[in-house]
Amino acid sequence: MDTVRAWLNSISPNPVAQLMIIGWAFAFMIEGASGFGTPAALAAPILIGLGFSAVPVAILALVMNSVPVTFGAVGTPTWFGLGQLNLPPEQLLEIGAKSALIHGAAGLIIPLIALSFVVKWSEIRANIVFVYLSILSCLVPYVAIAHFNYEFPSLVGGMIGLVVSAFLAKKNIGLAPLAERAEVPAVRGLTKALFPIWGTVVVLILTRIPELGLKTLLTTSTPLLSADLGTLGEFNLTKSLIIQLNDIFGTEASWNFATLYIPAFIPFFLISGIAFALFGASTGTVRAVWSETYGRMIRPIQALLGALVMVSLMRAGGEQALVIVIGQYFAEGFGASWTYVASYLGAIGAFFSGSNTVSNLIFAGIQQSIAESAGLDVTLILAMQSVGGAMGNMVCINNVVAVCSIVGILNKEGYIITRTVVPMLLYGVIAAVVGVLIT
Repeated sequence: MDTVRAWLNSISPNPVAQLMIIGWAFAFMIEGASGFGTPAALAAPILIGLGFSAVPVAILALVMNSVPVTFGAVGTPTWFGLGQLNLPPEQLLEIGAKSALIHGAAGLIIPLIALSFVVKWSEIRANIVFVYLSILSCLVPYVAIAHFNYEFPSLVGGMIGLVVSAFLAKKNIGLAPLAERAEVPAVRGLTKALFPIWGTVVVLILTRIPELGLKTLLTTSTPLLSADLGTLGEFNLTKSLIIQLNDIFGTEASWNFATLYIPAFIPFFLISGIAFALFGASTGTVRAVWSETYGRMIRPIQALLGALVMVSLMRAGGEQALVIVIGQYFAEGFGASWTYVASYLGAIGAFFSGSNTVSNLIFAGIQQSIAESAGLDVTLILAMQSVGGAMGNMVCINNVVAVCSIVGILNKEGYIITRTVVPMLLYGVIAAVVGVLIT
């Protein structure tokens, strides 16, 4: 972190440039790689270390971390959150493309509001050219990639945006002139300090692009061993360590777990292990990191498991399933006007559950039912749901508590939410307008 701070000061001492590089582009990239509140948790301490006040930085980090969320954690809210609907790949891709268009429109406004919590509008106006160049350097590749992939838009958009934003700041393009820069850290030291980030990105790209061959190795269905578990079902293990359980309790229900393909093991555990060795971490440090990680993960895991169970129950029952019944009531009440408020249902889900992914798991079935009952474009309404879950990150209780804990803010959660709810509501208005235009 110290090396990264020194690097930022060597690029530009301009506060707007630093906020855009870390609060926007860097957080954009980290959301694409890991999601689940990580961007705010990483960006906020760096910005505070650069001299910004804690509470405004926490608000900025929460507001900024909205546009990339639909494709966060290598697209988890899309391929996993919406994947439970068993939609065909081309339909899932269409949802991602429409989500990106809505986010792209909101991304032209939301970062400016986020900046206003930390710096004065006069400073924003003085550096407005740089601000929009930084915004567009993330949004253009983000929207473009979303039209043919729903895993990498945020990750690649953030990477490109970070490089472009840093270059523009270094050349002082679009920025008001300020004091001289600090000394540039050694390239070797900076490369080492940034290894957990660039290492993760490289491994993700290598394992997610089919043409490189590694994805096939990690997802092959070639059987390795199988066993009949009686009434429980048939157990299978593939050569890529995919665990499968078929014909559960004599039904057509099945379950599988792609051990090597989920991001937890490759790249996150892999890169973490390499980083421990690279930085010469002691046994005590490793133990402390694992202990803290377990403490942070156990409750989100329980929430995800609970959400999956609840979603399955809500979808059971055929025509009398809860999602169908609830959807019919909403459809009757709003009709074609549902497009105007669809995103807010997703935001409510994120507010309570703490995740765009969980919001999609819970409400995507309801949104689909509403769209079908009201004769609306299903892909658009599901895109609005996913966008809503992303914008709900601004007021998500889990994220607010997490960022406050990390930066040492006490008893300010309510104060922060009353500030972040305003851009969240505006985000919904933008989503509604773009949704109507798409229709």
